Amino acid sequence: VQLQASGGGLVQAGGSLSLSCAASGRSFSRYAMSWFRQAPGKDREFVAGSSRADGNTYYADSVKGRFTISRDNAKNTVYLQMNSLKPEDTAVYYCGTRIGFSVEAGIYENWGQGTQVTVSS
Repeated sequence: VQLQASGGGLVQAGGSLSLSCAASGRSFSRYAMSWFRQAPGKDREFVAGSSRADGNTYYADSVKGRFTISRDNAKNTVYLQMNSLKPEDTAVYYCGTRIGFSVEAGIYENWGQGTQVTVSS
């Protein structure tokens, strides 16, 4: 599976951004899709995930109530709607995929190229 992320940018605190991650391949619905982020000097951290076709979603505590992950299996795309953005959300955001859902970045098999999100105060 190859992933292409898009939608990052610069926004003021309190604003919103929407990220997209388009996947190639025919078995998109079999894969868990997740978003991670990595700020300078920090490890890649879990943000939100969608486990295969049953639609279960998971969020890091830091983004609960502000971010929403969704997926469109017909379009092989996963989205991340980010509202009420804070300066601490500033990072490069990556989409990742693997067969089973996990919050551990190290075991994901495929990654998109990353998209920068910058939130100004």
